[in-house]
Amino acid sequence: MNTRRLVVLLLAAVAAGGAALLVRGLMGGGTTKVDARPQPPPIAIGNVLVAASNLQPGQMLGAGTVHWQKWPKSDVDPGFIQQMGAASADAAVAGTVARAPIVAGEPITYSKIVRSDASGFMAATLHPGMRAVSIPVTIASVAGGFILPNNRVDIILTETTNDTPKRALSRIVLSDVRVLAIDQTTASQKSVSDAKTATLELTPDQVETLSRAQITGTLSLALRALGDSDPGQTASQLSGARSGGDSDADQVSIIRYGVVRTQSANGRN
Repeated sequence: MNTRRLVVLLLAAVAAGGAALLVRGLMGGGTTKVDARPQPPPIAIGNVLVAASNLQPGQMLGAGTVHWQKWPKSDVDPGFIQQMGAASADAAVAGTVARAPIVAGEPITYSKIVRSDASGFMAATLHPGMRAVSIPVTIASVAGGFILPNNRVDIILTETTNDTPKRALSRIVLSDVRVLAIDQTTASQKSVSDAKTATLELTPDQVETLSRAQITGTLSLALRALGDSDPGQTASQLSGARSGGDSDADQVSIIRYGVVRTQSANGRN
């Protein structure tokens, strides 16, 4: 084999190798170079208090209304209520009410709730459009002290219709009224041994009715059963609207010395 033929074969081999490398590069062959990067640090997670359902101003916070939700600590606002230790969600909001609307899943902030020992608690407890009015009471007129905040009551007016002999007329003037506080107590579990005032939640029209009733006679509260609530019921619906004429519902029977005598409830024979 002469030298010329060897040179031709060598050049052909070099050309074939170069062509193979070119084709491999175009088809993406070979091992991709990977840069070594450090693993990012884990995201710090904490628990914040969020609303379990939509909350309205004046609504008490407690069991079932809030729960703990995992939240990146980098996104936690200083105003959020965060879980410290093993505290339960109920304990974190015990004795508080919503000051502003809170939507389900929204973090509870200190600015949107108010505690019972803070100023403005009573105003936050009121439902929109309602008023807080206090009336003097005795321990007997609040069912012996068993009427507590957040109970529902009927307000009974007792009027003296005759002094000689002593006669009186009692009727319900307001029905299904919410008790906000007894004296300065707003806790529904704390009994009151010597009540002097009761603070009630009323509509503006009910405030006028109650003001007139206070001048007319003596007021007392009748405790309603749990679940026995009919906010639309009024005194006129309970006992019928009273007019100048007598009706069978306005008649009472009086027994004196064995003699039965019928008399209208307004004191006329």
